[in-house]
Amino acid sequence: MKLRSALTALTLFAAPAAVVLGGATGATATPSNGAAAVAVTKISHATATSMFSASGITWSSSGGCSDRDNSTCTSFTELNLATAQGAQTLKSATGCALDITGGTETGHASGTYSHWNGYKLDYAKSTCVTNHIKNTFTYIGPRGDGALQYQSGSGNIYADEGNHWDVLYHNCGGC
Repeated sequence: MKLRSALTALTLFAAPAAVVLGGATGATATPSNGAAAVAVTKISHATATSMFSASGITWSSSGGCSDRDNSTCTSFTELNLATAQGAQTLKSATGCALDITGGTETGHASGTYSHWNGYKLDYAKSTCVTNHIKNTFTYIGPRGDGALQYQSGSGNIYADEGNHWDVLYHNCGGC
């Protein structure tokens, strides 16, 4: 437990460096459960797409656009750095083709840990990704809307929404 606390403190201390070096902006989020505020580093759409391209991750939208205010677009504006790194970790761990179909654009469910607030990404379904999630992560039961959920060892939650995976990133998944 002491190691986890030390790593958490180190991560929070190191977050401003990412702001300076990565062209990101810093922000603080307070969880709705009243826990202590946690530093969250936000990144731009351009920074996210650069990270994804470097990792071989693709993205698509039904509207062929990236406007955050258009629900048919796929935007990464105001994405959490840890969320982008989580996608990179998933790609690296699975070796699967990974296509992001939803980011921070409007049109998703609201809430503290939402797409809009930079905590979630949607991935197109593939046999490779689905097999990895179901065979590697722990099944934790259905979400309120019935989507079956799997939790990674790092605590991130993968929800099967039928035609895509809705992933909630609390951290980068071991990056």
